[in-house]
Amino acid sequence: MYRDDSWIPEALPKAESAADMGLCDHCLGRLFGKMGTGLTNDERGAMLRLALGGIPAHSEPCRLCEDIFDIVPRLAEAAAEAILTVESENFLIGTRVDPLIADRESKIWDELGKDQAEPIKSELNREIGKHALPLINRRVEFTNPQVVALVDTRFANVELDISPVFIYGRYCKLSREIPQTIWPCRSCRGKGCARCHGTGKMYSTSVQEVIGDPARRMADATEHFFHGMGREDIDALMLGDGRPFVLELRSPRIRDIDLDQLEAEVNRSELAQVSKLRFSSKDEVRWVKDASPSKTYRAQVRAEGKVNKERVNEVAKSFKNLHIDQRTPVRVAHRRGDLVRRREILSVEAEVLGDDVFLLVLETESGTYVKEFVSGDEGRTKPSFSERLGVPCVVEALDVMSINDQ
Repeated sequence: MYRDDSWIPEALPKAESAADMGLCDHCLGRLFGKMGTGLTNDERGAMLRLALGGIPAHSEPCRLCEDIFDIVPRLAEAAAEAILTVESENFLIGTRVDPLIADRESKIWDELGKDQAEPIKSELNREIGKHALPLINRRVEFTNPQVVALVDTRFANVELDISPVFIYGRYCKLSREIPQTIWPCRSCRGKGCARCHGTGKMYSTSVQEVIGDPARRMADATEHFFHGMGREDIDALMLGDGRPFVLELRSPRIRDIDLDQLEAEVNRSELAQVSKLRFSSKDEVRWVKDASPSKTYRAQVRAEGKVNKERVNEVAKSFKNLHIDQRTPVRVAHRRGDLVRRREILSVEAEVLGDDVFLLVLETESGTYVKEFVSGDEGRTKPSFSERLGVPCVVEALDVMSINDQ
C-alpha cells in the first residue's frame, strides 16, 4: 500500500531533535499529526525513525505516554461493555487523560512547537473508538451523540453521559388540587420535614409526576423535568385540547419507549391526562417555553349583590380588543417583581346563571391575570370587570378552555 512520505523532509529537523526523547512511534508521529495523509501516528513515527537512519526504538516505557496505546484494546472493550448497557442509535468515545501525561506533552510542545502536532487525547479518542466500533455495532456520531463513553485511561473505568429523551404532548389537568410541576416544600425546600410529612413537597403529586413517573420507569431514566407552554393556577382546570408540554427524561437507558403504552398508563389517572405524544427535541423545548399564544378561559363569577343581565352583557362586550394595565397581583407579589403589565382582552362573552352568579368566556393575551381582571385586585388592575359593572365580583372557579397555539 502506498504511504505518503512527501512530508518527511519538512519534518526531519524537528524529528531529529525529538529522536532522543525516548518516545514511542505514536508519540513521535503525533508531533507531526497534521502532516501527511492516510497515515496513523504510529506509522508516521516508524517512517521518521527509518528516515533518520533507523534510530533505536523508544525507551521502555515511553517517556511521554507510558505505553498507554498498548492497552487501547482493553480500554475499547471497557467502553463497549458500558455503551451496550444502554439503548442508542449512535455513540461517541471520549477520554480523561492522566494529568501527568498531558503535562509532559505540553512541555515537549513548548520545546519543539505544536503547529503540526495532535493532542494525545485526540489520538486516544480515535484509536479507542476504532477498536470499539466492531464491538458496539452502532454508528459514531460527533455532533449530537445519544451516549458518550468517557474513558479514564488511568484506571480503565468508564462513565456514561446519556443524552436526554424529549417527549412532546398536550395535557389536561382535571383536578383543582395539584400544581403543574413538583412544588418543593416552602419550609424544608425539598429535604423533608414535619410540615410536608417527609415528602419534601407542598402537594402530594403534580401533572409532572402523573406523566413523568411512568415515563421515567419505562425509560429507566434517573429523573424527569417538565417544560410547559405556560401554566395554570393550581385551582384551575386545563380542559379542551390541553396545554402543550415537553417532558425531559434524564439519562434514559431505554430510548425507544412505547408512547401509546405511556399514554394509556397516564390516562388511567383521574388527575391529569395526555394526548398527541411523540418524541421531541431540545429545540422544541425552547419553542414551547418561548411561545405566548392567547388563551381562552371560562370563569364562574359571583357578585356581591344582584346583577342585571343586560348590564353584564354590555360590560362584557365593552372589553373587546381592549388593553388593561395589571400591577403584579397581591397573591403572587412574594415571587414576582412589582411591575405594571399591559395586556389585551381580545373578547368576553357572558351568561347570567342567577341573581348574583354568571359565567364569562374570555380570550386574553398570554400572561393576563384573569382573576384580577374580574375582581380588580384592590385597584391594581384597571379597568376591571368589577369596576365597569359597578359591583364587586370574584372568580369562584376558573377553567382554561384552550391554548390557542395552532
